[in-house]
Amino acid sequence: MNIVTSPGRGDLVVPGLAPVQPPAQSNMPLIRQYLRIALRWRFVILGFVLACVAIGVVVTLLKTPLYTATTTIEIARESNRVTNFQGVEREENVADQEFYQTQYGLLKSKSLAERVASTMGIIDDRSFYEMFKVKEQGSAFAKINGRYVSSGRNERRRLAGEILLLHVAITPTRLSRLVDINFTSPRPAFSAQVADAWAESFIQTNLERKVQATSYGRNLLQRELAQAKARLDASQRQLVGYAASQRIINLPAQSNGQGATSERSIVADELAALSTALSQAVAERVEAEARYRQLGSGGASSEALRNQAINSLRQRRAELSADYQRLLTQFEPRYAPALALKSQIDDLDRAIGREEARVAGAIRADYLQAESRESGLRARVEQLKSDYLDLRTRSIQYNIFQQEVDTNRALYDGLLQRFKEIGVAGGVGINNVSFVDRAVIPDHPSSPQLLVNLALAMLIGLGLGAAAAMVLEQLDETIADPGELERQLGIPMLGVVPKIEDQAPEVALLDRKSNFVEAYLAIQTSLSFTTEHGMPRSLAVTSTRPAEGKSSTALSLATVLARGRRRVVLIDADMRSPSVHLLIGARHDLGLSNFLAGQDDVEPMIIPVPDYGFDAITAGPLPPNAAELLGGNRLAVLIERLLSTYDHVVIDAPPVMGLADAPLIASRVEGVVFAIESHSVRVTQVKTALGRLSAANARLFGGVLTKFEAKRASYGYGYGYGYGYGYGAGFDYGHNRLSDGEKVSRRG
Repeated sequence: MNIVTSPGRGDLVVPGLAPVQPPAQSNMPLIRQYLRIALRWRFVILGFVLACVAIGVVVTLLKTPLYTATTTIEIARESNRVTNFQGVEREENVADQEFYQTQYGLLKSKSLAERVASTMGIIDDRSFYEMFKVKEQGSAFAKINGRYVSSGRNERRRLAGEILLLHVAITPTRLSRLVDINFTSPRPAFSAQVADAWAESFIQTNLERKVQATSYGRNLLQRELAQAKARLDASQRQLVGYAASQRIINLPAQSNGQGATSERSIVADELAALSTALSQAVAERVEAEARYRQLGSGGASSEALRNQAINSLRQRRAELSADYQRLLTQFEPRYAPALALKSQIDDLDRAIGREEARVAGAIRADYLQAESRESGLRARVEQLKSDYLDLRTRSIQYNIFQQEVDTNRALYDGLLQRFKEIGVAGGVGINNVSFVDRAVIPDHPSSPQLLVNLALAMLIGLGLGAAAAMVLEQLDETIADPGELERQLGIPMLGVVPKIEDQAPEVALLDRKSNFVEAYLAIQTSLSFTTEHGMPRSLAVTSTRPAEGKSSTALSLATVLARGRRRVVLIDADMRSPSVHLLIGARHDLGLSNFLAGQDDVEPMIIPVPDYGFDAITAGPLPPNAAELLGGNRLAVLIERLLSTYDHVVIDAPPVMGLADAPLIASRVEGVVFAIESHSVRVTQVKTALGRLSAANARLFGGVLTKFEAKRASYGYGYGYGYGYGYGAGFDYGHNRLSDGEKVSRRG
């Protein structure tokens, strides 16, 4: 059967058997992948951590102690209002963060740093530059009689400001108006002095900036006031001259509330007064006319009815009339008392008539008077209307001049008021920046901090170690874990053989309870499921390159098979570098090369190995043309003859890479067991070797991971009773657990 390569992946599968479906690397949880890499390269990571910690300790101990002093100030959006006057500066919105960002920028400005340097007098202080390890080079540090020359003072001021800026930190307190000014230097007292000087210089600079803005505003307003006053005077003279020429006489009135003065002319006032009087006269005339019209309609007028004298006469007449009627009921009209009463009644009637005539005359006189007054007022109003219309025509230009005067006066008054307010606000001198806490001389250094540096060094070491582990993981193409054999190569895993340090493999085989023997027992169990008849009768053991443990694997498989009461023969087919005779301690002057060369008698070539329980055929004399000998059919004849006597034939084949021997041998046996040394051979080399076996139509039973070190793997693996690697009896090539009945049927 052929070994074929899965297209697009480069993984090898065995035709005729259930293809191995190992878990893909990408399907493994990410945290498990990282944990596997960390455990595999744990010593590399630990080395980086220890190295970084050591460097951190050395750097911390060698670094000069630095002291940090802190001054806290408060920056308010507005200064405290002593007056209700506004200055020149723009008022900031409550939610305007631009103001505070501007203040933080001003606190870290070069001009402020240079001002602090000048205030503290450190520009010409040599110890200041020595403290910060500044090399005195250039014209700025030129000296005469041990003192710096004045020509380089500006350059030294700039340099001193840059040094201060490098060591100052502005830290705003979140959600507050407090700002911390931190300064760090090797001298604690100097740090406190600079922090306080920085805050004081900022406060003074803020005041000066406000004073400068106020002074500029006053000068500007003063020039504007002079111009506004000149315009106001000219417009007033123009207005008065036009009023005199046109004989327009207006009386001043109260302000209209918008800064303009409204005036009323005499004609307008008189017209308004007479119009009101005319309206009242019309009303009075209408009322008098109504009373007068009532006289002509007959009956008593309302005035007569309301007249007290007439009402008294009528009441007296009614009383006399009542007495007269009583007398008539008893006496005749000629009765003297009746005649007297009648005479009195007649006198009262005449008196009432005279009173009513007098009232009617008064009503008529009132009517005529009201009508005459109305006519006079109406004539005067009409005359005033004509005069007013003429005045309005002449007042158009006057009103234009008046508006210009009002406008100029409003501008002048506003500028004058603002000029006075700025003068008061500028003279108050209130600042919106104030001290909260002055700097205290620190009693312990702020850096270096040993614990912080160690923690940082550990983090850096972990980061570098993790990066190195990831790089090494990508560069390492060897097989580190048994699971990688199937994930990267796609071939079945037969078993894992531990690396033994204290003894040789042939010696370890003598201890039947050793982990080494237990591993090969598991491999034997796995091989028993590779064919329909159980354990393969003929198999070859090969590897990618020499010294991967293929000879030890062949020897061990022959040993465990022999201990299972089977007749086994081990053939050393590596005729270029034979090793079986060394493992069993026998001669190799007669062996496989003799049979392949034409000698038919096999019996003299068979060497009993009683210590291990099997027979062996060594490689024999080293031929010059091993590939030519293996290319014939003599090897197949030998295997057929041996299988007639033995139960199993195990062949120790040469490595695959660089030689043609192994593919030739693999094509003559039932299948091949491929030995792969862990942490040694590259995956690409193994794939190339497996490709050569595939080209020879060889059947691959699976791979054996040799010289495995559990402590170098990602996870621990054990051997012995109770826990093997997990590839042995009870597992088929598809990783499906088999039942006991299936095991029996497979063996059958």
